[in-house]
Amino acid sequence: MHMQVLACGRNKFEIDALAMASRIVKLRDGRFLAYRESGVPKEEAKYKIILVHGFGRSKDLNFSASKELVEELGVYLLFYDRSGYGESDSNTKHSLKSEVDDIEELADQLEIGPKFYLIGFSMGAYPTWGCLKHIPHRLSGVAFVAPVVNYLWPSLPKKLIKNDYRGSLLKWGLRLSKFAPRMLHWCIIFVQEVFPSTSSDLNESSPFYFSSQDIEVLKRGSPGFPMLTKLRERIVFDTLRDDFEACFGQWDFEPADISITEESSVHIWHGKEDKVVPFQLQRWLLEKQPLIKYHEIPQGGHLIVHYDGICDAILRSLLLGEEQKLYKPVPD
Repeated sequence: MHMQVLACGRNKFEIDALAMASRIVKLRDGRFLAYRESGVPKEEAKYKIILVHGFGRSKDLNFSASKELVEELGVYLLFYDRSGYGESDSNTKHSLKSEVDDIEELADQLEIGPKFYLIGFSMGAYPTWGCLKHIPHRLSGVAFVAPVVNYLWPSLPKKLIKNDYRGSLLKWGLRLSKFAPRMLHWCIIFVQEVFPSTSSDLNESSPFYFSSQDIEVLKRGSPGFPMLTKLRERIVFDTLRDDFEACFGQWDFEPADISITEESSVHIWHGKEDKVVPFQLQRWLLEKQPLIKYHEIPQGGHLIVHYDGICDAILRSLLLGEEQKLYKPVPD
């Protein structure tokens, strides 16, 4: 039986099955982007928010804001699978700018209005920064949750990262990813076969990656970095590799140079015990961008989005401008 082949290699039956399992939009370049909606219906919503997931995650990210608050405020939440993740097609021309284009086109196709809010999680920070740079006129406000930092930002002080092993790991990882991707993939498979605990620890309770509060979250069943256990699969490796390069490669700007005003309503939420991204890097950025509203969770790690009450606090500060005194940073 002949099967009609549509854009991006999907046939009609695959598209019909995907449409039944998840909602999708077809982008201008022919790719499909999968999404899900939560909160109040967008036609009734006062606030519309697009949530940008991080490395190895998907639109199934658990943003545990209370149902009562979401309904009280009239919040519409739009989750989507970024390029190559979940049920969305990969982009052969993937870049920071293409991530911005995907967000803007998704908003336009779903007709959520001329302006919307963004919340970016972990590595979902780089598409979010890209939106602040390239489409600031579309944004009502932005919240970053445990955002990663690109060690190639020119103004990042050398003394701040001189002894930071993360910068060296990213540097070598970027070189291998660009110039020897097959070798990198082989090394990952080898390490996972010889030392299987190195991959399972990412999902369980390794104190190397997670704070004590993070470990408690993981014990309750919240995922850490689930896709990393599937890196031996080439399609997973390629998706994560593309994402890694776009995030930690050269940008056409840096956050320190973005024009941020009081009206921009930009927030950063970060844990003081984050072992993936040191809090000192966020405090440095705050010196460069003093109009960013910075919230610091004293015993918080990288998984603060899963902590009780944090999602409600994020919404209250972002949408209502409420001061969150519990999370005011304390000078060292």
